[in-house]
Amino acid sequence: MATKLAAKQPFYTQMWFKVVALIVLVALFVVLWFVGTYNNLVGLEQTVAAKWAQVETQYQRRYDLIPNLVNSAERYMGYESEVLLEVTMLRSQWAAAPTVAEKSDASADLESALSRLIVAVEAYPDLKADQTFLALMDELAGTENRVAVERGRYNDAVRSYNTRIKTFPTKIVADMYGFTEKSYFESAEGAEEAPRVFE
Repeated sequence: MATKLAAKQPFYTQMWFKVVALIVLVALFVVLWFVGTYNNLVGLEQTVAAKWAQVETQYQRRYDLIPNLVNSAERYMGYESEVLLEVTMLRSQWAAAPTVAEKSDASADLESALSRLIVAVEAYPDLKADQTFLALMDELAGTENRVAVERGRYNDAVRSYNTRIKTFPTKIVADMYGFTEKSYFESAEGAEEAPRVFE
């Protein structure tokens, strides 16, 4: 009888060991998945921030060009100073906007004012021929292209991030650690039509 009991103990011990090992492996898998998911979300969030920084870099380039553009135009467009003042005021509003949505709105208003400035320039052949003004317009056009590219990259990064935080089971980790949806950069109404730059 003692021999039978001794023979049974190793079986239960082995079974218990297998159950504990399985539990440990499952727990380890869950922990590794959890850590990996969290780290992935942090990486995606940082990518969104980096892409937005690139958009802001291009906006800053535009922001820095505007005073020179306005100064060049002022010499020729004295009586149309309201357009120049509006561009300058909207430039300041963009600089003060704290969020992506507010920057997006301020940028749309600034782009609209710049379009009106370009249209107003049509009436000034001397301004259209001014080499400094032409060089600034070329710089501004190049900057606008870079802004469009960086906005697209930012929106791609936001789409990847937003999709990831809404996907189950990642949503569990996202909700636990406060990963919230990011705002897309929205174009202003009518932005699909590029402003016509003078020929």
